[in-house]
Amino acid sequence: MNRIVAGVVAVLVVAAVAGWSVSGAPGDRDDGELKISIDDRNPWTNLDLNNKPTDFQFAIVTDRTGGRRPGVFAQGVKKVNLLQPEFVLSVGDLIEGYSEDPGMWALEWSEFESMIDELEMPFFFCAGNHDISNLPMSADWTRRFGRSYYSFVYRDVLFMVLNTEDPPTDPYHIGEEQQKWARQVLDVHANVRWTFVILHKPTWTYPGADPVEAGWQSIEDALGNRKYTVFAGHKHTYAKYIHRGREYYMLATTGGGSNLSGFSNGKFDHFVWVTMKDDEPVIANLLLDGVADEDVRRVRSQ
Repeated sequence: MNRIVAGVVAVLVVAAVAGWSVSGAPGDRDDGELKISIDDRNPWTNLDLNNKPTDFQFAIVTDRTGGRRPGVFAQGVKKVNLLQPEFVLSVGDLIEGYSEDPGMWALEWSEFESMIDELEMPFFFCAGNHDISNLPMSADWTRRFGRSYYSFVYRDVLFMVLNTEDPPTDPYHIGEEQQKWARQVLDVHANVRWTFVILHKPTWTYPGADPVEAGWQSIEDALGNRKYTVFAGHKHTYAKYIHRGREYYMLATTGGGSNLSGFSNGKFDHFVWVTMKDDEPVIANLLLDGVADEDVRRVRSQ
């Protein structure tokens, strides 16, 4: 369904050249955004610009911790800024966690927040098992950020961010209150044009877990036949699944532990670039090594 594409930037420059007129000539177009003179034959394919007001772009960063490699996520932040999405989502594992030392949590959150302070657009948190490793860390999350699950609607698209550590349990758990909340959100927003579900653990990849007991089944059932896409992280390995007739993505890493053995093993550093179109999202995986700023090569003027 989704098309994986590269971004295209089109710049149209119209100058006063012999035989061309900026205004007044038959065939001129001036719709308030594009002004261009149109002749019998023209050096372009069409003028249906890819800029519908319902379209928008956002990025998703994935696991930073669980054997983190210092510096990678910070570079990812710089490269997201180069592309200027409207906002950034996370699938969790933002700090190392797995400690009962509040001083350690404070240091780790301070380090992480200093990096995302560099983002030039909003960042939406998602709780991972490293972020909520135990009940004291869960309480600390609430103290810092309030809700551990939430939703928002942007341009008639629903985003629902879940907490698979409710409470912290192996392999995952979604509490009854969260299930009830999710069903209510889906009911209230039954007619949105698309729904994105963001969670840390890829709930559909645990065949030994009971999805009813673990709390995922009721949410998945409530998603029903609506148009939706699911994004998760946790396993540091990229894979796309077709599940219940929908696309479910398990993302790789943005600095988390990985041997970076490549596409065939789903092991690489990336962030996801999503362009929401009228009828479906267009999804691209942008490798951190594949995004560079304008100073990638400089040459001294002669």
